[in-house]
Parts: sequence; structure tokens; C-alpha cells
Amino acid sequence: MPKYKILICDDELGIRESLKLILEKDYEVIETTNGKECLENLKTNPVDLILMDIKMPKSSGIEILKEIKSINPAIKVIMVTGYKSVETATEAIKAGASDYIVKPFSSKDVLEAIQKVL
Repeated sequence: MPKYKILICDDELGIRESLKLILEKDYEVIETTNGKECLENLKTNPVDLILMDIKMPKSSGIEILKEIKSINPAIKVIMVTGYKSVETATEAIKAGASDYIVKPFSSKDVLEAIQKVL
């Protein structure tokens, strides 16, 4: 059975590495460092799920989420945030996010969110 393909979009190397370590055993993992890279990658490399930071330099994860959904509404996106607030979560869900994870996260948090979405 082919592995699901997950794209990680986060400007923090430590977060990308942590997520990759959690996921690489069971999923094919692609990493990008910003929203522009994420959108460029999606043009040539379809994925099943995106894990995306909400706060990134240059463009917010919410803005990129809206662009992703306008390109392909079927792509599942889980937002990753360091700010646990109802407003942030509501904004992400309204923009089309399937779920969100709060930093710091455990491997259990990540895997449960992914299993729920996929």
C-alpha cells in the first residue's frame, strides 16, 4: 500500500525535524520553509496532507491556507500554532483547516490529528 504524502511547511528547522522524525516511518515527508515554497511544491508534487505553521515570516499560514484551498479544496491541512487561542483556532477552521495542533506537541498529538484527518 502506498504511503500517504505529507508536506511540512514551517520556518523553524527544529519543528520540521521533530515532525519529520515522528512521521517518516509511516509517511512520505516533504519539507518546505515558507508559504511560497509550499505553494510552488504543490504545483508539481501533489500531497495528501499539509502540516503548516500559522505564524511565518512574509506570509501567514492562514493566507497560504486560503490559497491552497482555492487551488485544491480537497487537500487536508492541519495548522500548527504556538498560540493556543480560540480566535486562532476559529480563524484556521473557517479558512479551511481540517484541524490544528498546539506547540509544544507530542508525537501522540500529531499522529492522532493525522489519523483523524486522513
